[in-house]
Amino acid sequence: MAEDALSPDYQRILAIVRDAGGPVATKRVGEVLGLRVAVRGKLESLRGKLAKLAGRGWLRKLADGRFTTRL
Repeated sequence: MAEDALSPDYQRILAIVRDAGGPVATKRVGEVLGLRVAVRGKLESLRGKLAKLAGRGWLRKLADGRFTTRL
């Protein structure tokens, strides 16, 4: 599946992880997206999206919980 087949939300998340230049935490992705990261629970849906992208091979989830692009 081509990246442009993904929804705009998922495309933006992929771009943020790619632009990070290395492993990135969910909180950092949330900050770039403009989410209120200090509010407990605001990152759970984002974490789910990142995990879904990792599960489908678009991203790689590291043991420490951070995400990076697939090599």
